[in-house]
Amino acid sequence: MARAVKKKKGRKAKVGRVERFARSAFSWLFRILWWLGIRAAIVLVVAIGIGVAYYHSKLPDFDNIMDGRNRGSVTMMDRSNTVFAWRGDQHHVTSATDVSPHLVHAVVATEDRRFFSHFGLDVRGLARAALVNYRAGGTVQGGSSLTQQVAKLVFFDNERTLERKIKEVPAALALELKFSKNEILSIYMNRAYLGAGATGFEAASQRYFGKSAAEVSPAEAAMLAGLLRAPTRFAPTNNLALAQERAETIITLMRDQGYLTEQQAAVAIAQPAVLSKAAADRAGGSFADWVMSSGPDFLTRSTTEDIAVTTTFDPRIQKAAEAALTHVFETKVRPGSKAQAAVVVMSRDGAVRAMIGGRDLGGTEGQFNRATQAKRQTGSLFKTFVYAAALQSGASPLDRVLDEPLTLRVPGSGDWSPKNYTRNYRGEITLVEAFRESINTSAVRVSEGTGRERIRALAQDLGVNSPMSDGPALALGVSEATLLEMTGAYAGILNGGVTAIPYGIRQLRLKSDGTELMSSGRPQSVRVLNERAAAQMVWMMNQVVENGTGGRARLEGRPAAGKTGTTQAARDAWFIGFTGDYVAGVWMGYDNNKPLSGVTGGGLPADIWRETMTRIHEGMPVSPLPMEEPVPETPQIIAAAGEAPARVVENVSEAVETVFKNVLNGLFGRN
Repeated sequence: MARAVKKKKGRKAKVGRVERFARSAFSWLFRILWWLGIRAAIVLVVAIGIGVAYYHSKLPDFDNIMDGRNRGSVTMMDRSNTVFAWRGDQHHVTSATDVSPHLVHAVVATEDRRFFSHFGLDVRGLARAALVNYRAGGTVQGGSSLTQQVAKLVFFDNERTLERKIKEVPAALALELKFSKNEILSIYMNRAYLGAGATGFEAASQRYFGKSAAEVSPAEAAMLAGLLRAPTRFAPTNNLALAQERAETIITLMRDQGYLTEQQAAVAIAQPAVLSKAAADRAGGSFADWVMSSGPDFLTRSTTEDIAVTTTFDPRIQKAAEAALTHVFETKVRPGSKAQAAVVVMSRDGAVRAMIGGRDLGGTEGQFNRATQAKRQTGSLFKTFVYAAALQSGASPLDRVLDEPLTLRVPGSGDWSPKNYTRNYRGEITLVEAFRESINTSAVRVSEGTGRERIRALAQDLGVNSPMSDGPALALGVSEATLLEMTGAYAGILNGGVTAIPYGIRQLRLKSDGTELMSSGRPQSVRVLNERAAAQMVWMMNQVVENGTGGRARLEGRPAAGKTGTTQAARDAWFIGFTGDYVAGVWMGYDNNKPLSGVTGGGLPADIWRETMTRIHEGMPVSPLPMEEPVPETPQIIAAAGEAPARVVENVSEAVETVFKNVLNGLFGRN
């Protein structure tokens, strides 16, 4: 019995020794961990303190931290000083205390509901986000406080790395030490990018709603706050329905957090925010792009300031052109056509009023401005310069020229024989007949008789800056030019022979204080065609519309003049013409240079021109064309160099007169 008791006591003693050892080991381990933990915490606190001190020293003053853009903005106003387009990074400095309370509530409800109570880090939010992300097996929810987001905007340029997330902690604490909650919120509301080139909520409110951020409704505030997650995706200018759907989610958050009553939330959902008229119209995109490319680089594309540009743009005319183009393609073009078109409308002095750079076919077509960037063969459109140069040299529209087969030897290329579009020939005809029917053989004869250098010089003087052909095919428009160049050149003819180089800028000034930087972008006007030649050229162009290839461009009760143009295989079709008030140019074709099917300049382009001009001139008084009908006199015969006379000289006196005229013409450079 005693032995059993001894064994039991021995076992207990052994267990006791094990327990004492375990407790001792645990205590020792705990002390080690505590020792390490305390020191690690001290190191962490010191590191955070150093980080906070570092970022605190890097923080600029409040006034200098509000604008984080790398470049400035350009705001464009039309001829009535109404804003119609924006480019660059829009920005308007404002304080969180000055904006609508609805906007503050929407931002806080969306981004950081405990913003006004935490010390820069939302520990609960971080823990919740970590749990959600762990369960999802990836990052699906962010836990950054609003202060951390400001730190990211100020210090880290939106980089996405684990190192950045760690650095955000001392940076956020530094922000909380230096600025008040309202100042931190103000920084955020001024530096956040909100789509469509708008940086900050004031700029976004002006961009989308045409009003100050101080005036936005709960529905508008919710739409603006909804942009924070994905500015481009939720931008109402990209997808209004998606932006409204996102705003409804924000409204629900505002209601749940007590910022909106049930009734206010119901009204905001029932009456969602919509775009301002200027933003909804999206008018003048091609025009605005052209102004940005044509203005001084340091004041437009690369500006570091906020610039206001007053332009020549007329939204009424833009709408008229867009409606005309849509009408013709819906009623006269087969459905699904991929054919492109461009339209330019300007005043007779070259002030561009409207521009369509192409049709939106749902792809990337809108990024290419066919009115200013596409260089296409001009076809018979170029004949206007041929005949204008002839008139400048002393010819009359009633002078005679042959319409017969013609062969010219081109050095290095051999014989060249132009053909008429109809393959028919009419013999001896007047210049006006040859022009209004767009006869190729006659145009070449007039070109060769007048001199190609004169024709090229006149076209260049009128504003066609693109390179031009050296050979006799120059007369038939084998050279390329843009629609804007050609329309501006035609405006010079309407302008009485005085250049009308296209321009779109009337004034550039600083938005901050209104300082004028440039008074006008209008080029200096120069006379390049005498008044008589210009007036008779207008008359000849009027005959094209009244009795020639441009008949489909005829306007009801209003005189008009113009010229058709169709290139080889109908790859390009043009019509450019004018009334006494406006010049309009139309081009049609395919981007891949594919031939048009059954289209000539006198067809669909003339229809688009007529529809555009009819809408533009609605309600306007009729202005006469500055034209002069030629007086019948003894006609001259215009022929290509080296070509036989077009008719037989019947008597000696007529022969002497012919020789005399030929000598005079030779002295003055005419054949």
